[in-house]
Amino acid sequence: MAISTDETIQQLLGVLAEAFEGPKQNWSYFTDSGAASGLFGTLAGLSAADASKAWGGTTIAAHVHHAVFAVEASAGWIGGDRGPRDWQESWSVSAVNDAGWRLLQQRLRDGYEALRKAIARHASAGAEEFGGSAAAVAHTAYHLGAIRQKLAARRAAAVR
Repeated sequence: MAISTDETIQQLLGVLAEAFEGPKQNWSYFTDSGAASGLFGTLAGLSAADASKAWGGTTIAAHVHHAVFAVEASAGWIGGDRGPRDWQESWSVSAVNDAGWRLLQQRLRDGYEALRKAIARHASAGAEEFGGSAAAVAHTAYHLGAIRQKLAARRAAAVR
């Protein structure tokens, strides 16, 4: 049985929510269980100094700055803004102070909310809008994984 467009969009939003917020139920689409497995939970409690330490060529702060840029660009694209973006700029921040780290995390939350709204309103408008919505979910999941791997590698190195 085929599902409706509305159900498809709701499922897409569910996977996006898991990437940012972690699963809300006792099972998950792709993360570990619990809110701490989403992007917000992964970043919670991480200091600006830790976010600014390079590991594997980049910092967590750089990934978060890039993710902020990406969710803002994706929300725009899904909503019809096809203007050019300077993706090089998205990697321009690699270190943050405490205030900058708080601001970056708040911008990520704000961008996530804008992206959710853009997907809910526009993902069913056409193939490019839906494709951009799916790409935003995949892109977020990639950076969540990259950040979690950086943290796991740091923990493993600290034990040695």
